[in-house]
Amino acid sequence: MALVANTKKTRSGFRISKRALPYVLSLPALLVCIGILIPFVTAVINSFQRYRLSQPWARKFNWGENYWTFFTDASFWNTLKVSLLYAGLTVTLELVLGLGIALLLQRRSTVNNFISIMLLLPLMIAPALAALMWKLMTNPGFGVLSYLAGLIGLENFRWASSPDTALLTVVLVDIWVYTPFIMILLLAGLRSLPTQPFEAAALDGVPRSFVFFRITLPMLTPYILTATLFRLLDSIQQFDIIYAMTQGGPGDTLTVFQVEAYLNFFQSTNVGRSAALLVILWAITYFLSNIFIKNWLRLRERARGEA
Repeated sequence: MALVANTKKTRSGFRISKRALPYVLSLPALLVCIGILIPFVTAVINSFQRYRLSQPWARKFNWGENYWTFFTDASFWNTLKVSLLYAGLTVTLELVLGLGIALLLQRRSTVNNFISIMLLLPLMIAPALAALMWKLMTNPGFGVLSYLAGLIGLENFRWASSPDTALLTVVLVDIWVYTPFIMILLLAGLRSLPTQPFEAAALDGVPRSFVFFRITLPMLTPYILTATLFRLLDSIQQFDIIYAMTQGGPGDTLTVFQVEAYLNFFQSTNVGRSAALLVILWAITYFLSNIFIKNWLRLRERARGEA
């Protein structure tokens, strides 16, 4: 009896009051938030400074000069155009391909489950390694893709070494790596949709095109928005695939925000300009994520109202 009493007494010493419990549970999130805010605030401060690693003694505030110069800087507008074009192309093509593959694998079966697992293999490869694999496959001397291009009449196809085809090449790599991500999200959404509307449409002999555009697509829209948001935020911040393939070239063909900031920091040692580029990239991603989240919440509220 004494042992039981001592055990109960010991256990009561580790109890947390109900008032303190929410703060204790939120402590890990608070630590993560602090870990995120420290580099972010540092980047914002650096973006308002004339700061070069090669001249640390000349570091001083320039009160937004790094931002004002972007308005008259042709390289910045080229970076903005390339970043948005790359993000738009990759997300649109991956969304179409991912939705198509998800529709083909919608029916639950052993074969479809096996295929869906196999299609996830590119997603398990680091994007930089995938880019190096494609760089070898597109090598004009021994690359298998260059050989196949030659068979269909595309002799000496320059792939990432030409300004005309560099964007196409990195977009293909991005599609190969990330289409499975969208596919698996949309496949999960398709398989979670209620079956009653589809069974009723089948009994009434409704055409498949009508079922897809009027039943499947509206019900799948929240999943499409979620997949698009994740891929858009990742695509507009792309670095590893582009840098591993072309280092942002040829010329400034593929100088997206992350690559331009990297080159400014490590080659030009211009910390202020690099930080300003990253802050602008954050503002763009924040604006885009707000649009998608508001639309997602609006769709959810509409669904609740209809229910």
